[in-house]
Amino acid sequence: MASEDKPGWFGRLFGRKGTGDGTADETELPAEAPASPSEGQPDYATGAEDVAHIPLPPQESEPPVADVVEGADLQPIAGEPEHPPAGTAGDDPAHGADPVETGDVNREPVIAPMPDIQPVDSAAALAHDAGAGPGREPEAKGWWTRLTSGMKRTSSALSDRVTGLFTKRKLDATTLEDLEDALIQADFGLETATRVSDAVGKGRYEKGISPDEVRAILATEVERALEPVALPLVIDATKKPFVILTVGVNGAGKTTTLGKLASKLRAEGRTVMLAAGDTFRAAAVEQLKVWGARTGTPVVSGGEGADAAGLAFDALKQAGAAGTDVLLIDTAGRLQNKAGLMAELEKIVRVLRKQDPEAPHATLLVLDATVGQNAISQVELFSQAAPVSGLVMTKLDGTARGGILVALAAKFGLPVHFIGVGEGVEDLEPFAARDFARAIAGLEKD
Repeated sequence: MASEDKPGWFGRLFGRKGTGDGTADETELPAEAPASPSEGQPDYATGAEDVAHIPLPPQESEPPVADVVEGADLQPIAGEPEHPPAGTAGDDPAHGADPVETGDVNREPVIAPMPDIQPVDSAAALAHDAGAGPGREPEAKGWWTRLTSGMKRTSSALSDRVTGLFTKRKLDATTLEDLEDALIQADFGLETATRVSDAVGKGRYEKGISPDEVRAILATEVERALEPVALPLVIDATKKPFVILTVGVNGAGKTTTLGKLASKLRAEGRTVMLAAGDTFRAAAVEQLKVWGARTGTPVVSGGEGADAAGLAFDALKQAGAAGTDVLLIDTAGRLQNKAGLMAELEKIVRVLRKQDPEAPHATLLVLDATVGQNAISQVELFSQAAPVSGLVMTKLDGTARGGILVALAAKFGLPVHFIGVGEGVEDLEPFAARDFARAIAGLEKD
């Protein structure tokens, strides 16, 4: 049927035939007469079985108007994009399906049942976050592969800039300034950026230099800056238990870092105890218990909202009585500019020192690499509230500004014990300056 002979939607909805001129026949059916198959729509209120008794229209050279509403006849509104009806095969397959056909009559679309939504088992979810869940790669990659993969965003951004700056160009002051800008944007800090720029320009003015040579100089200068701070975490066996306190802002990865560290220490043959001092977040306590179950490590915990300082005191007492080698204490995340929260951290340290004047023997500040320059403020203020002895840098795989670790080393000189480039237990490794420098410069391991 030509488009101008089709009845309008209103007419088809109420069973009216088109008049051929695009208008609807206004003749109404008698109130007492039921709608016949040729005069109106099926009565959907009587059930789907009534539809099956509708006689099929005779086959003609020009098919007559369908007796049921057919989605294919619907014309899109002018100026509006055409979309499939909601709940049909045009939508998400989980929410719809193609209409079921019986003969030449289309029934109502059969809606696929929604899958049952199962409650999330938080312990299982946390175990997956800890690296025990499904979806892990079947073959473990080496640390260098994981490191270069995690640092890809930073190294790619730098390589693109360096290639653009030093391809078929002579070295001049403008080019070196652009190199400094690129390094500062990657959060290397002004001091490191200036040192690299000076090293690149030394003896090479008005001469050509390849991008590979620039990357090699960058790796050399980064390694030089990081070598003094690339120090392992040393456990003093004469101090039993050796108390390690972790601090940092919300979401930095303290709880996960402690779980991974417990796994490493256990693998070295040490006895370990965990203290769930993040009493403000129930998920943190449960997450630490999952790590404890995985590694066979006892976990000291209290109720939600319990006093963190009191819990740390009890954990130290229990660890001493059990002859534990290392006590790892988690703490709640806190913003470094909130004086009240930082005072609570100071209280934890004071309470620990009532039992052991030297505790904590190590205080690790866990930093999220994605925060960039804000990490400098965190180091400054957390060092005032707790005796920060070393850094752990996490989430280097989530940023293109991984140079912040170089800036921190140049400014504070604090030891960097571990870096993390993923969620698995194997993704936290002792920091090696040379590997980091070559990975961030986009060079192969030599």
